[in-house]
Amino acid sequence: MNEVSDHLDYGLTVVFIGFNPSLRSGEVGHHYANPRNNFWRILHKSGLTPRLYDASEDGELLKLGYGFTNIVARPTRGAEDITREEYKFGRETLREKLAEYRPEVACFVGKGVYTEFSGKAKADWGIQQDSVVDGVHEFVAPSSSGLVRMPMDEIIEIYRRLHDFISRHEF
Repeated sequence: MNEVSDHLDYGLTVVFIGFNPSLRSGEVGHHYANPRNNFWRILHKSGLTPRLYDASEDGELLKLGYGFTNIVARPTRGAEDITREEYKFGRETLREKLAEYRPEVACFVGKGVYTEFSGKAKADWGIQQDSVVDGVHEFVAPSSSGLVRMPMDEIIEIYRRLHDFISRHEF
């Protein structure tokens, strides 16, 4: 199974960071491609995108100032299939990517993604007080997986906080 290419560039407002690509994403080569994943609907309903995008258009979001990467590049059925060694390598690689590209905000799509990256035991939703990479705001958002039990309205509201943070700072 192929890795899903990062969509990164200099000057981005937000880089969305997932655990790793789903098997479906690995098959088609696009981020958040599993039809049960709510990522694209959440972005639209929260105001982060002006319309509903499809996973096949993930590269187009660079024009909006949004990029994509994962803490682990290998597609798996679930995050439980990621090894400790992959996380260790992924943490180092992700720190390097964020330090090089320096997006305004690193949005971790799931608390587990953030805790794996930061080494912190827990995190609250939203902007984090201390950043791992200096100069990059870190925002923790719920996972967009269809398996998440949190009500969709609550998930959208947390992503709306990201939209509001960006708007207030006019990145």
